Amino acid sequence: MKNADAGTDAGALERDALDLIIPHFASNAELAKGPKIFVRGEGCYVFDIHGRRYFDSFATLLTTVCGHCRPEVTRAVTEQMQRLEFFPNYVDAFTVPLIELARKLAEIAPGDLSVSFFVNSGSEANETALKMARQFHVERGERQRYKFIARRDSYHATTLGGGAVTGLKWFREYFEPLLPGALFVRAARDRDRPRGVSSKAYARLLIKEIEDLIAQEGADTIAGFIMDPLPGSNTGYPLPPEGYLRGVREICDRHGIVLILDEVQSGFGKTGRWFFCEHDGVTPDILTLGKGLTGGYIPLGVTMTTPRLAAVFRQGPGSEFRSGSTYGGHTVACAATLANIGIIEREGLVENARRMGAHCRRQLAAMRRRHPLIGAVSGIGLLLAVTLKADAEVGTWIRDWCWQNGMILRNNGNILVLAPSLIITRDQVDEMLGLIDRALTAAEHEHGLL
Repeated sequence: MKNADAGTDAGALERDALDLIIPHFASNAELAKGPKIFVRGEGCYVFDIHGRRYFDSFATLLTTVCGHCRPEVTRAVTEQMQRLEFFPNYVDAFTVPLIELARKLAEIAPGDLSVSFFVNSGSEANETALKMARQFHVERGERQRYKFIARRDSYHATTLGGGAVTGLKWFREYFEPLLPGALFVRAARDRDRPRGVSSKAYARLLIKEIEDLIAQEGADTIAGFIMDPLPGSNTGYPLPPEGYLRGVREICDRHGIVLILDEVQSGFGKTGRWFFCEHDGVTPDILTLGKGLTGGYIPLGVTMTTPRLAAVFRQGPGSEFRSGSTYGGHTVACAATLANIGIIEREGLVENARRMGAHCRRQLAAMRRRHPLIGAVSGIGLLLAVTLKADAEVGTWIRDWCWQNGMILRNNGNILVLAPSLIITRDQVDEMLGLIDRALTAAEHEHGLL
């Protein structure tokens, strides 16, 4: 029999964490240093099992947009559990929080996106989007449309379908062959344009590459184009060239291709608009959401579409969309999400992301002048990244220095990622960047980079 007190002993918890759990995207190198176990959160801070406090500069993997432990959400969840903890959105059954959330999403989503299919995560939302696009064409008599265009260096899911359209080798190589028909074009990063080429001209070049691929494959074989309009932390939130999103929208319209925008990372206020696609005035046929949607309280994802697409699944018996899960649109998750969206609206957090993001950019520009280690700063709103003029080892060293000095910092090799909660204050921005400033100075001395 196990020791009844083992669960409260830090050493026992650390041993069992390593022995009994396979972490998501586990790093054996990091696990060898010992597990990090968190027990409490408060606003932009979390506390570990040893009582140490850390500023969370990555918003708990881009989820806690309103910070940790908001009493409004706790109250909404508790009240819902006391009424009805769960009933599935199955066949012909709905719950009130599910309907109310669908109404709210229809209100805040861009364009005519107004019909929601609820799932459990962003990966499921993207997997569902692929299925929705495929069945849309089948219902319209175009079964031959099974291919999807995606972009190199973009991440969409760890599922087999979503992994097939993920343009990062690390996520794919152990699981191939994946879903057939995935076609890849270049990433659309304005920072990649050749010297002397304007942003608009570079967008036209990338659009031509897409056109050429469609001509080669045959437009009548392509079901959809899935893209993250603002690529994620893996590549440092690079902005697309001017006119690119509008160009992709026009191509999809012309060839009858379903445009899927993955805003799992970039949605819900992080860029200074509710959704990144609003910066360019582009509305997709399908929009996928997760992460910040619920504020991190309970898993939930959504695949949103337009009445035009949804109509094909309502033509009568036999045309229904063939997908689902037991817990998709969980009653309590919907109540939590409504409370989370309410906080964003009442506290003006979308606007705060814009203001604090601008403040971050000004501070980072000044730091770049002081630190030879900084190569570039990219991103928008509170999705920002600092690319170092150094290798991944230096980026990891800076991350570890920040951890030792009370801040959680995400790095992807030599890219330092800053994506704090939308509630961040000016003083907290200065605290966060002050630690980065000190870490850079320490790294420059440690690695002889002055």
